[in-house]
Amino acid sequence: MPQLILFNKPFNVLSQFSGAAPEETLAYYLQTPGFYPAGRLDKDSEGLLLLTDCGETQQRISNPRYKLGKEYWSQVEGEVTHDALLRLRQGVHLKDGPSRPAGAKSLHEPLIWPRTPPIRERKLIPTSWLALTLYEGRNRQVRRMTAAVGFPTLRLIRQRIGDWQLDDLQPGDYRTITLPSSWWA
Repeated sequence: MPQLILFNKPFNVLSQFSGAAPEETLAYYLQTPGFYPAGRLDKDSEGLLLLTDCGETQQRISNPRYKLGKEYWSQVEGEVTHDALLRLRQGVHLKDGPSRPAGAKSLHEPLIWPRTPPIRERKLIPTSWLALTLYEGRNRQVRRMTAAVGFPTLRLIRQRIGDWQLDDLQPGDYRTITLPSSWWA
């Protein structure tokens, strides 16, 4: 049966096993031969990264045709407005074309780990949090979408992919699960 690693990727770590200083790659955190990332998460983003030992599973998780929603928590500059959330829900125009509609809602500040280094803070500009669920995976898409509606992202955490979520995993921690046969049904 295919296995899946749910990994909480820390800030400033690449979604690959080589190519940079060891502490900036997955190899520093995971000594699991035969596992490969199912998708990517930018170096300056945090949160859930899935790795698998099965190519078919990797394809099913990564391919938008299977419609696995990816939920991101985004801390943005300013107090997000109802109009901005509505625009995100309808899809926004980006340089590479319109985005698909996204799930978008305001969040109370989540109870999460501190980021190292911390985000920049401005005394006169508040921040707020929103949850975005995407069904496509373009490069830096959440950051580009929030900027397009006037709220630049300061911190980005992927919370969920399909039915898998971070739960209590701390940055650099992971758990391995075996996929049930029902997952393929």
